[in-house]
Amino acid sequence: MAATPTRTGRCRRPVGNVRSVQPTYPAEGEAYREKVQAFLAEHLPTNWQGIGQLEGEELERFVREWRRTLYEHGYLAPGWPQQYGGAGLSALEQVILAEELTKAGVPAGGSNDVFGIQMLGNTLQMWGTDEQKAHYLPRILSGEDLWCQGYSEPNAGSDLGNLGCRAVLDGDQWVINGQKVWTSAGHLADHIFVLARTDPDAPKHKGISFLLVDMRQPGVEVRPIRMISGQSEFNEVYFTDATCPKDEVVGGVNNGWAVAMTLLGFERGESAATIPIRFQAELDRLIALARERGVADDPIIRQRLAWCWSKVQIMRYLGLRTLTQFLAGHHPGPDGAISKLYWSEYHRVATELAVDLLGADAMVPTGRPPSTAFQSDDAGAPNSSASWAMTFLNARAGTIYAGTSQIQRNILGEMVLGLPKEPRAEASTWAEQQKAKV
Repeated sequence: MAATPTRTGRCRRPVGNVRSVQPTYPAEGEAYREKVQAFLAEHLPTNWQGIGQLEGEELERFVREWRRTLYEHGYLAPGWPQQYGGAGLSALEQVILAEELTKAGVPAGGSNDVFGIQMLGNTLQMWGTDEQKAHYLPRILSGEDLWCQGYSEPNAGSDLGNLGCRAVLDGDQWVINGQKVWTSAGHLADHIFVLARTDPDAPKHKGISFLLVDMRQPGVEVRPIRMISGQSEFNEVYFTDATCPKDEVVGGVNNGWAVAMTLLGFERGESAATIPIRFQAELDRLIALARERGVADDPIIRQRLAWCWSKVQIMRYLGLRTLTQFLAGHHPGPDGAISKLYWSEYHRVATELAVDLLGADAMVPTGRPPSTAFQSDDAGAPNSSASWAMTFLNARAGTIYAGTSQIQRNILGEMVLGLPKEPRAEASTWAEQQKAKV
């Protein structure tokens, strides 16, 4: 087919010659995919539609048993070395496993594993001592230790470097005093990794240490925070002369900021390849909801759905970009903020459309509520008003937890794009800055 000239004299290629790029996996990757699919077919119930079909005790029981199945077959921490209980899989195999688990509508672990495996476990492998790895990694996988994250404070949320929880070395142990807030699942955990101020006379980002603290001691108090949804997944944690051994510092004393940023990279960037699968499944439910409500032909609704579709497609290719970097050996860093910013802002708009489709029904939610407070509801979830209304509320939190959208933009501007940083009085010590605020 020949090119046709335009009014400017330039040739325009015919649309029929334009080909879309469809990324593919190598043959060995597809062979491993078949192995994972066979595992899922063997261990999932017949006619399985996804974990979103379950609720209450049935859901909790399935997650416990499924986690045990993954653990016994080496799928719980597939990239970890075998000496620590992992499977030692390649980067490609890890991604394929994560994709197939997501497509099948089953979790990649238990409810606590995002803190224990994804965050702390991966961070320990980069920063931990041999003794710390040998002690904690197997216990994380077995479920013997349940972890939560002690980062945010009342005066150190978005400005995490301003944290004031103090840890003072007293002989062979650290004595900890202070408060943490917005501690997810803190009421269920028995261990917490804590960012604490160990040198107040250093600049605020320099005098911080990353401590491993046992919560089963008198000096640790957990107070649940009741959310607008009626649930209490977040907590305040108070330390009053709590202690941890001297050698339970990860990455060295006063080097906690570097360790903390490594952990946030895992928190923000690692799931970019699987998030698009979850949001595509949710979008399919949203389109079905529009049809159920008889408004699928409304031009405004169609335009809003088309916007959502385009964003999910962009999310997919963003995930493929992250995947390509991961397979090339690139560990998540500041660029992990791209994915977190993108999906959280998208989800806020998409769930607003769902509530608009529900109309007055969204004010009196009924049916099965979402089985997760993070991102979309699980695969197989019904189009109940409770599922969408509660997901709508959780979507607001998505632009706040794991770093607010404003912080993500600052990270991208300063650390990825190289834009000028905001003026900061970093020359003074943390203690001097606190005095200046009085």
